[in-house]
Amino acid sequence: MEESADKIFVTPHAVILLDGASAFVPVPVPASAYADYLGRFLADALTVDPAADLQEILAGGIKATAAHYDLKAGESPSSTVTVARERDEHLDLLLLGDNTVILPGGEILTDDRIDHLDLEPRRKYRERLAAGHGFDDEHHRLLRDLQTQQGKYRNKPGGYWIAETEPTAAREALSTTKRFTDTNWLLLATDGAFNTMQHLGLVDQLDYTNPRTSIQPSDILKRCHAWESKADPNAEKLPRAKRHDDKALAFANPSPPRR
Repeated sequence: MEESADKIFVTPHAVILLDGASAFVPVPVPASAYADYLGRFLADALTVDPAADLQEILAGGIKATAAHYDLKAGESPSSTVTVARERDEHLDLLLLGDNTVILPGGEILTDDRIDHLDLEPRRKYRERLAAGHGFDDEHHRLLRDLQTQQGKYRNKPGGYWIAETEPTAAREALSTTKRFTDTNWLLLATDGAFNTMQHLGLVDQLDYTNPRTSIQPSDILKRCHAWESKADPNAEKLPRAKRHDDKALAFANPSPPRR
């Protein structure tokens, strides 16, 4: 069984979620190794300086990871990065890539710039899955073509931004700040988890204000995996690159500092 490329790191004041991108064309380092090294760098940095600028920390992490593995732009693994950090009376959120943050009241935050690219291989592989062709050789060829085309737009204006080798990508991360009074819980999700749970209507059932009435993250992951296996093994109902993408959920219950 392959190691998951979804990674979760926790510090005394932050939760960090990464999703190493599945590589359908050769890369010199597994996406799981890239995401693990970058995540550990971010966790260590935020442990040393909990109030550090998140974009600066991320830029440093991308630079250090690329140097550690001697990576070259356009030929390397990449990863999404989401950080939720407690600071004074606030919760700082940073998103680079298509992880999702689910907040009270049904608010959903994500960086969906990669989905705005109108690329033919993406449309075609989804159409073929919906038509019942399954994960055949043509499907995998389309995924390789898609990843090659996406590479032309990676970390470029008008394209999308992701952690790879360019530290400047950190400046393009989406950032926002929430007050604790408005955010007493949040759920961070990689796309492999969020897409299936959204399809199943599980997102609308989340309300961790009352833990007794909401679905626990571990149960969500089990239900999503079981549905993919039993109800949609060939991805006809929910077209996706793989039968089972890696899935990760991180629940956080922020608490304001004690006076």
